[in-house]
Amino acid sequence: MKARLRILWVVAVIAGVLIIASLILSRYCPSEGIALTSKARALHRLKNRITIPQATDFNSQITLSELLKPGDDSSRWSIQQAARIEGYVIDVANARPEATNCYLPCRRDIHINLASHPDAPQNEQVVIEVTPNIREWATQQGLDWSETTLRGQLLGHWCAFEGWMYLDEGHADQAENTAPHNPTNWRATAWEIHPVTKLRVLR
Repeated sequence: MKARLRILWVVAVIAGVLIIASLILSRYCPSEGIALTSKARALHRLKNRITIPQATDFNSQITLSELLKPGDDSSRWSIQQAARIEGYVIDVANARPEATNCYLPCRRDIHINLASHPDAPQNEQVVIEVTPNIREWATQQGLDWSETTLRGQLLGHWCAFEGWMYLDEGHADQAENTAPHNPTNWRATAWEIHPVTKLRVLR
């Protein structure tokens, strides 16, 4: 009986330490997340940008139709540019925990899938993302950009979005433009707006 109580006590202590560590990391997860290489850290910092794009940062040639244009687009755009695009919102959902956000379940990006029409298959959809850092900024502006609220507001509507361009190289082999005709493709392009810094429902 005593041995069992000791085991329960140890489990409780470990659980408590993990919870406290998670709470600390959720508040102080660095912009480079958890990464072993300098390249990964640099990519994480791009994903976690909190700078709001200025007028001179926007490339007016970037539209949904241009992002959907077929062909190898890996060098078509620049990560130093921002974009404004409009599209039909097919889906809104939390991403899985990842190194960018210290693998914390409470710090997850929100994926928003855009298409030119409601019935577009996955390989004709563009993925854009709202990050925890930008979600915190939105809260400071009096905006609720939680997954539940965004899903209720955006899903099934034609919407406009602004934010920084980002090439998610990790998904290039799952994107139609860089891995054409792959039956497991779940997106049109590895390019994203990531992070989204402005959004609104148009109709």
